[in-house]
Formats: sequence, structure tokens, C-alpha cells
Amino acid sequence: MQDNHDREWPAGPTNPNGRAWQDPTRAVHAGPRPRDQRGLINPPVDRASTIIYDSVEAYMDRHQGLYDEVIYGLYGTRTTFALAEAVSELEAGYATVITSSGTSAIALALTAFVGGDDHLLVADCVYGPTRKFLTDVLARFGVEVEYFRPDIGSDIAALCRSNTRLIYMETPGSQTFDMIDVPAITAVARSRGIVTAIDNTWATPLFFKPLAHGVDVSVASATKYLSGHSDCLLGTMTAASETIYRQLKDAAARWGNCASPDNCYLVHRGIRTLDTRLERHQRTAMTLIDWFLEQPEVVAVRYPAHPADPGHAIWKRDFTGASGLFGVQLDRLTPAETSSFFDNFSLFQLGSSWGGFESLAVPAWPAPIRDFPNGEADGALIRIHAGLEAPQDLIVDLDAAFGRVRAMRGGRKTS
Repeated sequence: MQDNHDREWPAGPTNPNGRAWQDPTRAVHAGPRPRDQRGLINPPVDRASTIIYDSVEAYMDRHQGLYDEVIYGLYGTRTTFALAEAVSELEAGYATVITSSGTSAIALALTAFVGGDDHLLVADCVYGPTRKFLTDVLARFGVEVEYFRPDIGSDIAALCRSNTRLIYMETPGSQTFDMIDVPAITAVARSRGIVTAIDNTWATPLFFKPLAHGVDVSVASATKYLSGHSDCLLGTMTAASETIYRQLKDAAARWGNCASPDNCYLVHRGIRTLDTRLERHQRTAMTLIDWFLEQPEVVAVRYPAHPADPGHAIWKRDFTGASGLFGVQLDRLTPAETSSFFDNFSLFQLGSSWGGFESLAVPAWPAPIRDFPNGEADGALIRIHAGLEAPQDLIVDLDAAFGRVRAMRGGRKTS
């Protein structure tokens, strides 16, 4: 299999000195080139289950091509591999496995490296469904799961045991957006032969490259920013090496997990505009956050790209940009005020997921499931996804929501 670090990009007027293309260019051109697809700019959608072979010998030897050839629809078609190649380009990884959803990518990345009686270290700030999988599935099969504080850094060495097989991270963390010192943790893991994996959905590989910081597996929900249009489900697992890739591919094959070629096509198409969309998402998020910080009901904003966030220093050191997802902590909201705030928006939608073109706002309650709460228990937490609408229109919608709450409080701007 070709190592994507060494891929030969075509020379052109934007690259006269033979230097590597920048990520915005890679997003547009990553994946098979048109001449490899009979001149088609976009990869064809190959829908297939059965693959026909020319001889008994070829049929009997088909599983030798599990990792890089089309041998059966379950293991991927040219459409799947085209997307996998594109994601590997952006992640600067060895190869990528495409799965049916972001949650399935997380579950497969976890099960690929741990088994009964193994010890697994997990950042306390991970996505809620990740915790449920750990509790309801892995723990039931004898895996010991231990959560660690997101700010642990190199002190994670004290938690590592002889049977620690995997350290799993997510940065920024779900809902409270905790930042993790990834290089510090991967340095400890590598010195002890422990595999590391991370959920990189928030930043996407355009703004953070986990493998370049020592991580073995970069996981993402392609449902979100890579797709960008809230119309498909897909997950990705990108490996730093061939050995890790084969373990991921084996896990997906054994669990019978596969991705729809139609969804692969949609995500690949979405990647072409990823850089443009993320720039707008980030700019709008910053505009909204500056407005939120002027509201007396706001206690804190959770967005690592903003200087007011406690994780800003790590973000500035390791990341090159930010997406449109952030948290806002209010002083309080009664159940009635919560309903009034969220039920009457004109533009913001109330719905799970994020990363699409539309703006979303939902209440969040992370504290009850956290081992190490981040202060969010003292107030009402709102999760905002800044979409592609005009920022001033979104502010009008938010201002009306605060107005409804203030009216319930007798017109006072509480502080």
C-alpha cells in the first residue's frame, strides 16, 4: 500500500518549487485523480456486495487483498477507498478505515486494541455515547476502564499499568471543551508501548493532526464537518502505521461494519469545501462568543480558540484553527426558562449532532456523568453550533431568547 506521506502531487503553478501542497488544496484534490477514474472528477459510486473472480485460484486467494483491494462489498468498494485515501491525505496517516458512523468508528477503535482483563485509560471529557459503550459493552467483557483528568499531561504515567493497552482521548472534550496535552500523553504511551487513539471530530484534520503529535489512531465522525450537510452517517479511523491499520481493518471486518458507498460519495464531496466552510464556522463562532460575553447571564464560554478559555494556550500551540462548536455557561436556568429559551428560536434548531450548515442550540448536562466535573454543575450549559447563516441574524435570534428569559424574571438582566 502506498504511504501517503510520500504521495507524488502533480506540479503546477501554485507549487513551482516542488513544496508540499497546503491543506486547503489537499482538501480539494485529495483522493484518486481524474485520470485514475476514466477522466471523472468525482469518484464513481460503486454499489456492490458480490465480487466476481476469473478463476478458482483467484477466488481462494481473495482475502489476501483485504487491506487494499476490492474483494467483497462488506470490506469496501472503489468509492470507499477513494474517500479513505482522501482522509489519509488530510490526516497525514498511513491509511484509513471507513465505518458506518462516528460512534462505530469509536467502538471499533476501542475494541481493536483491548480485550478481557486489559486496562484502558480514557479522558474524562469524552463524548457521552463513548462512555456508554465503555460501560455497557467493554466493561461487560472484562475490560477495566479508568478515567483521567483532561489536564493530567505527563502525570498519566502514574496511572499506566503493565496491562494498560490503550489511552483514549478527545480534545476539545465534548460539551465542556477541555483541552488535553496530547504530546505529553503520547510521549508517555510510546515509552511504554501503549497504543493511543483520539477523537478528532471537532478540529478535523485541517486544524489538528493527531498523528503528527504521536497518536496512533485518529478517529472522526465524518457525519459532521467532513460531510457538512447533515444528510449522512459515516466514521473514519486513520492509522499512523501499517500494523495499526491492519488491526483496525480486522476489527471492522470481524464486526461486519461497513460504510454505504452513497454516504462515502457525499462525504468525499463535502471535503472539497471543508476549508471554506470551517473558516466561516470559526468566524461566526468568534462573533457569537464576543456577543455572549457581553451578556450578564453568561458565566463562562467554552471555546479553546478564544483567549478567555482556560485551554487556549494548548490550542494555540497545537492547533491551526477552530470549528463552530462551543459551550456557554449561564448563571442558571429553571426548567420553565430552559423551555422558553430553546423552544421559540427562529433560526437555531434544537437537535443532536453538529457540523452541518445550520446553527444548533441544545441544553447540556455533562456533570452527572463526569468523574472530574469542570465546574459546569453550578450553572446551565448551552451547546452552540455556529452554522453558515449571517452572524448578525443569529445574534438577533439569541437576543430574543435572552429577552424571553429576562421577561420571565421580571425584565431584569441578571448578573
